[in-house]
Amino acid sequence: MPLGKISKESAEHYVWGERCDGWHLVKGSDLSVIHERMPAGTAEVRHYHERSRQFFFVLSGTAVLEVDGVSWELHPHEGMEVPPGVPHQMKNESGAETEFLVISQPTSRGDRVQAD
Repeated sequence: MPLGKISKESAEHYVWGERCDGWHLVKGSDLSVIHERMPAGTAEVRHYHERSRQFFFVLSGTAVLEVDGVSWELHPHEGMEVPPGVPHQMKNESGAETEFLVISQPTSRGDRVQAD
């Protein structure tokens, strides 16, 4: 992969869920960095990863990260690590959109298992 500057505007974009956005800032097999946007009242499906370790870092807004049955409210410039095998779910229970980074090592692509 060539070296160079990356931004949300130039990154590969995708839509997940019904109304959420993601931008691949780094998309490698050993490391993934994704900038995500969740509108108010949205949530991802509760899941875990068999190999991938993840770090969620809120850029703006407020998010709730449920990790193994415990909910943590994350504000701008706060983050939390989720080890492999631990069920988790990112939610936006606020009235405004939230943006955050999801850093996965190795990539979480193909490593996601839906939790009950």
